[in-house]
Amino acid sequence: MHRGSPDETTADRHPDRDPGPDPRRFAGIILVDRRGWILLQERDEFPRIDPEKWGLAGGHVDPGEDFEPAAHRELEEETGVRLPGNGLRLFREFVVDHREAYGTWDVMQVFAAATDLADADIDCREGRQIVFVDPTVARGLDLGSAATEIVPAFLDSDLYASMAP
Repeated sequence: MHRGSPDETTADRHPDRDPGPDPRRFAGIILVDRRGWILLQERDEFPRIDPEKWGLAGGHVDPGEDFEPAAHRELEEETGVRLPGNGLRLFREFVVDHREAYGTWDVMQVFAAATDLADADIDCREGRQIVFVDPTVARGLDLGSAATEIVPAFLDSDLYASMAP
């Protein structure tokens, strides 16, 4: 089982995934509830990236914006959830496959936080639903291109183990 560190990127493990000198940047967020279930978004048919698939809450990092503030912004925009400024922990940086949408490999930093929130506290503002999913079920969902790598890596990580009961 691979337990990556925040300093290790997907590019370190897959040198064929070169995002180039100026990649698109994305921030993803995984919340872990008291049961150890993880927050995932079922995307609808409209997004350019991974329509009709399951993935993380998150999105584009704006020009001049850092990854962590973008993660907080995206979480609030998509779910209505506002975490304390120090509420997120960096899980890892990934080079993600957006070749179908943009023709590129892009960079995504994934952040995580333990939470006392439940589905009723989540305001789905994007996609079909944003809900906490049992980790066993999450592994079997029709995940988007980035989530296919990120979700199992997170569930197998020391960070997840420290947040799950």
